[in-house]
Amino acid sequence: MRVLVFNAGSSSLKFGVFDMFPDEGLAQAKHVFKGSFDRFGEGGCDYRSGVEENSVARAPHTTLSEAINAVPDVLAEEGITDIDAVGHRIAHGGPTFTKAAELSDRTLDEIRELTPLAPLHNPANLEAIDVARNVWPKVPHWGVFDTSFHLSNPARATTYAIPKDWRAAGLRRFGFHGTSHKYVAHRAAEALGTRLRDLRLISLHLGNGASACAIAGGASVDSSMGMTPLEGLVMGSRSGDVDPGLFGFLSRELGLTIPAIEAALYQDSGLKGLTGSSDMRDVEERAAEGDQDAQLAINLYAYRARKYIGAYAAAMGGLDALVFTGGIGENSPSMRRRICDGLEFLGLKLDHDRNLSVSLEGRAAVQIQAYGARVNVLVTETAEQLMIAHEVAGALFPANSPSIRIPVAVSARHVHLSRAAVDALFGPGYELTPDKPLKQKGHWDARERVSLHGPKGDIRNVAILGPLRERTQIEVSRTDGFALGLDAPIRQSGVLDGTPQIRLMGPEGHHDTDGLILASRHIHMNSEDARKHHLKDGDFVSVTLDETGRGLTFDKVLVRVSENAFTEMHIDTDEANAAGITGAVEGALQGEALIRGT
Repeated sequence: MRVLVFNAGSSSLKFGVFDMFPDEGLAQAKHVFKGSFDRFGEGGCDYRSGVEENSVARAPHTTLSEAINAVPDVLAEEGITDIDAVGHRIAHGGPTFTKAAELSDRTLDEIRELTPLAPLHNPANLEAIDVARNVWPKVPHWGVFDTSFHLSNPARATTYAIPKDWRAAGLRRFGFHGTSHKYVAHRAAEALGTRLRDLRLISLHLGNGASACAIAGGASVDSSMGMTPLEGLVMGSRSGDVDPGLFGFLSRELGLTIPAIEAALYQDSGLKGLTGSSDMRDVEERAAEGDQDAQLAINLYAYRARKYIGAYAAAMGGLDALVFTGGIGENSPSMRRRICDGLEFLGLKLDHDRNLSVSLEGRAAVQIQAYGARVNVLVTETAEQLMIAHEVAGALFPANSPSIRIPVAVSARHVHLSRAAVDALFGPGYELTPDKPLKQKGHWDARERVSLHGPKGDIRNVAILGPLRERTQIEVSRTDGFALGLDAPIRQSGVLDGTPQIRLMGPEGHHDTDGLILASRHIHMNSEDARKHHLKDGDFVSVTLDETGRGLTFDKVLVRVSENAFTEMHIDTDEANAAGITGAVEGALQGEALIRGT
């Protein structure tokens, strides 16, 4: 199918045409055409065209609306006349839009209500949608939201410590650049030959707008931007992190109004506020000539990014790869070096020659870490328009039927023990006694029980599930974690590095071990069912529990495929309580727009 993609701003319009093959994924997508109109003014605008955008000309269009109305003629000149769908980048989707959404009148009304959260971005997005729907009235229009990828962030990463009525009004952290971070994460995993769900990544999108994103288990777990695109890293004309007390100070001392302060933080801060220029190329050139303001700006820019890398590595319990993207991330070897210097303690070190010789031709994802370094460092072009086209195609042609129903089981707290743990808890050479077989073939509930001992309290009579594993794993609910006084991270089974230490108590002794987790919601699926529903190991799906008292949809449910598995979804007791589950229940499974082959 052929998808036209728009990325509209108040003074620019970027657009592209893609041939998408939903069953084959991103790797087979073809970028048919690329163009942009920029710097609208009384005398017209700049126009660039071609996949490489080498051609630059002047066009007569003075507004965003005029530019969109001109696109059909531009495409016709290239022989492009048939469009199957139009995808629109939308900056802010609030807490509602978790994935691509068809842009009906009702949906657009919901997006308009979010304008206070992105007053400089959503209005231009909405204007472009209104015009495009008139220009292409017979094709579906879909919105893809910058914020969607980050809605998987846990509450501790999204909640501001502010009064409850403020939070009830919608004040929370959202994060942006989600389409970019999602694409480069998958591209990095592909380049490393590793499943994304097995990696802990930090994506640095460094352009005129800049943000960092922590990605673990295939999902965003934190992002530097907050309720608006102001928070976080230093940007071209945006401040990044500031003390919110500056509003009161500037009001009292300089007599500035809130709108004036807000406008300055968006338009006259960041590199522009420090140096007078929002272009890193100008800043680097001036710094090399001895300009102290430019030198300070560069040091501040790198320092802020380096701080976020350290913070996110700590939050994820380690780091496997750092990915640079965006205009500065892709094109400034010196900035990449400044950001990475001093991170050797994480196992992160650049190779000088590889960093200087980056070529991104053909959507390359180039590795620039020193040989033998533990943390991989990659540089790749972002492809937000391609990702938008992919999500639109995936929404129009979902990977599997929406009518699939699977049983849902509630998984209470339990432990999986290693040989060393059994010896310590029950005596050397002790063999656990299988008591009740589980639905998963070859698995059983042991007759023996253990206790969990934490700094705050104990949990007794905890089930042991067999057979033995190479590494001990303890699965609890979030409420259990508070009872124990430990912060158990959400992890996929077997991903245990960086997890908290806990003491297990048995009749013959104790065993201190890491491995305490909140098991991420998942579906065990046998190979035959996976083939039938066009799913593979590592895919993510959504499951709606529509038969419960509280009807709830769980997003980002991991599919784990094995030959003899019993197909069943597992959630913990807290999730079951949230869904109002009181007995046997089934869920309706719907595949997300999946990136095949990564």
